[in-house]
Parts: sequence; structure tokens; C-alpha cells
Amino acid sequence: MTAVDPQQLPVLPDDLRLVAVDMDGTLLDPDHRVPEQTWALLDGLAARGVVVAPASGRQYATLARLFGEHGEPMVFVAENGAYVVRAGAEVASTTIPRDAVVATTRLVRDLVAGGRDVGLVACGKASAYVERSDDPFLDECRRYYARLKVLDDLLAADDEWLKLAVFDFGPVAERTAPALEEVLPDLAVVVSGEHWVDAMHPTTNKGAALRRVQEVLGVTRAQTAAFGDYHNDLELLADADWSFAVANAHPDVRAAARFVVPSNADHGVQQVLAAWLATH
Repeated sequence: MTAVDPQQLPVLPDDLRLVAVDMDGTLLDPDHRVPEQTWALLDGLAARGVVVAPASGRQYATLARLFGEHGEPMVFVAENGAYVVRAGAEVASTTIPRDAVVATTRLVRDLVAGGRDVGLVACGKASAYVERSDDPFLDECRRYYARLKVLDDLLAADDEWLKLAVFDFGPVAERTAPALEEVLPDLAVVVSGEHWVDAMHPTTNKGAALRRVQEVLGVTRAQTAAFGDYHNDLELLADADWSFAVANAHPDVRAAARFVVPSNADHGVQQVLAAWLATH
């Protein structure tokens, strides 16, 4: 890890109350693991009354499992903002109609029949569901979805639908994202990584969820820090006065952020938080 002189890092406000942080590419290391020093930082923030809100495309169950007992004081912004949970209780959610699940399932089936290496995850409140069952695809899904059911027919699933996530083993933005936009004109289609594209209710994004969290906690934008790396983090950064992109972030995200900090490989988020904790 390349450490930066703490005096060269952005200085967070004294009255910091809320830290919203993306997971993959931001808080997590390049191997999608929580860097070991993070645990002490989370405990230190909680002891000082600062709420941490993991804001991720990941499933709530996955985030809760990942943080374990450290997650008890957290607010989880899951499914790119479609599902917000605090202390095991729903704070807010936005759902999409079953018709969207049907249209996307049929699209993905057609793409696969045409030779495309893609798969669909239909994300509900109770579980996530897939009908593609090969190990390479499931390995990618299980990283994000702790509750995952493999069905012979995805359309047999019955749930409240939060999000549709399509994984493409090739670059997702070139062909899969436009195809999804075409069949889901009434939903927001957002590229959330090199291989993932998500479809959600048009009012769903991490920023809208962050505003709800701020409202519930009685926290202002000026008391909020947010960290991100990809397009699905843009609204998150826009709703925090203290917005940070990691150095490995997409250029659009670096341009939108107030500050750029070291990459996730260099534990940039952890360095910023450690610098604040050292003086508070």
C-alpha cells in the first residue's frame, strides 16, 4: 500500500456525522475484500457518533453478512439505493413491476440464444433469482448476492422486485446496456461496472437513498462524506458536500467529485478516515 502524508489528504469536517461509501472499487481492495484496518476504523467512527452507510449494488443480505457485528450501527443502502435498511428494518424501498422482469428475462434468453455470454439476476426483497446455473456465472453472482436461488424458470419466482442486474462476460456498455434500455424504456438503466448493468425504478439511485438516510438521521449535506468510483455513484457524491473519488475511479466520477484520494488498492478511503479519527 502507498501511504499518503495525512497533511496532504482532504480534511473532513469536525462535525462529520455520516459516511456513505461504495463497496467494490472503493472501500474494498481489488480482490473485493475488506482491508483489515477497516474494522478498527468502523469501530472508531461508531464510537464518535458517525454513522457509516455502505452504498452498493450488492444485496442487503450480502452487506449484512460482510460486516457482521460491525454492521449493527450502520445504515445499509443496498441494490443501488432500491433498498435501505437500518437495524434490520426497512427504511425505504422502490420496486419495479413484474412486467419488467418478464421483458428482461426474455431479452437475456434471446441474447444467449444468439451467442452472447450473459446472465440475469432478478433482485427481490427476499432473495435474488437466476436461471443460469454454470459455475463461472454463479461465482460472479455469489460475490454480490448472499441469498441466491437458482430456478429452472426465473419467471416462476414471486417477490417484490427491486432491481434487475445483467452480467456480461464481455464489456457490458457496448451492446447489453443499449439492448436493456430498449426493452425497459420506463426504467433507469445504469452501467455499474465493466461487466454489470442494472435496471431500476427511475427514481432509484444512491443519491436519493442518501437523502432519505440524511432525513432519518437528521444529518445535513455539510455533515456527510461520500466515496465512490463508478457511474452509479455520481448521485451519491452529488448529495454530500464532502465528495471523494478514489484514484481508480472512472474519469467522469473523478471529475464530479470535490476531492480525489488514493485508489482502493492503496486504501484511500481508509487513509482519509484514519486521518480524521487521529484528530477527533
